[in-house]
Amino acid sequence: MNAQQNDPVRVGVLGACGWMGRVHSNAYQNIESYYGRRRGAVEVTWLADADPQALAEQAAKFPSAQTTGDWRDVVADPDVDLIDICLPDALHYEIAKAAILAGKHVYCEKPLSDSAEEARELAELAREAGVITRVGYSFMRNPAHDVAREIIEAGEIGEITMVKASQHIDSFGDPNAPFIWRADGELAPTGIIGDTGSHVFAFLDGLVGPVAWLVADSRIITPRRPVVAGAGAYGSTAELTGDEPMADVTNADAVNLVCTFSNGAMGLVDFSRTATGRKFEQKYEIYGTKGSLVYNYDEINRIRLYSNADPHGRRGFKAIDVGVENENFAAFLNLPNTGLGYNETKIIEASEVVRSVTTGESMWPDFEAGHRIAQLVEACQTSSDRRAWVEVATI
Repeated sequence: MNAQQNDPVRVGVLGACGWMGRVHSNAYQNIESYYGRRRGAVEVTWLADADPQALAEQAAKFPSAQTTGDWRDVVADPDVDLIDICLPDALHYEIAKAAILAGKHVYCEKPLSDSAEEARELAELAREAGVITRVGYSFMRNPAHDVAREIIEAGEIGEITMVKASQHIDSFGDPNAPFIWRADGELAPTGIIGDTGSHVFAFLDGLVGPVAWLVADSRIITPRRPVVAGAGAYGSTAELTGDEPMADVTNADAVNLVCTFSNGAMGLVDFSRTATGRKFEQKYEIYGTKGSLVYNYDEINRIRLYSNADPHGRRGFKAIDVGVENENFAAFLNLPNTGLGYNETKIIEASEVVRSVTTGESMWPDFEAGHRIAQLVEACQTSSDRRAWVEVATI
């Protein structure tokens, strides 16, 4: 069911009142402001959430949208083109499968599923149904990474030999930070591996290629956390009385891993939610036979390039500030490096989903890519449990 170019893509947002649901809904509202209708038109026609008060507040911003506390109502509506899943990890597989079987296109926040087998099934079902799929790895939609990919694909840094990548936050750096659903192995079975690690794996998949082998060490850094009413997201704070009940953290807080890529490159990767003082750190270094690329989120719209083609005595990392040469950057700003942020990358991502549904042309990362990344997540868990190297292709 591809929307025609002049017809709006009708979207149902599930989990509409959480942080990510609000980010997605806001993105749909802003696509036309930045892109006009050249990527298609879109209309949010359903908002689903289990919190009736929050749903009523969110619905006021979308007066034409229907509301429900049950995602099944949205999937069952024959007029909905696209199901947008912003619910806890453990619900992704069930809802995505139901949506595909109902003939809907699906845009699912990461991680795609709790297991590689579930992700494989979803990718196969989507391929058989001929529907558009997308996984929400929006950090890669920062135009800086478009430049990085262009440089790599043009062979400017030669054959890739070594990669270092990391992402760290300190949301759980304080042992007294409240327990939230992301620390619950039932609601988020993959823990930080699927939450933050999968973003790092998206960089690997999108820029370097498939990982063949890895060995990982995952840890729960703080085994128990206080339960505080109303704490539902990273960054939640509360005044503790000392009488709070405690809950067990049942998924990983931090991971270190070593890997080898199918192209022979070596990799060193780490990520955590317990890096005290690191509010948000995201980096990669990609080394090749002719040069290298370095990215740091602190310079969000800048890539640094080193090239052996420069004359001796003049070699060094050159700052490339992303600008209007990139279509997505130009849609927002007219001066290089003036600061696209997280919400803008979500608008870029959502606009690409709308374009894909309108044209029928899929874009990375679809559910096939989501399956590869789910294999990496599961390989990390398996390797850490076995205390051994594992072959990713067999997971």
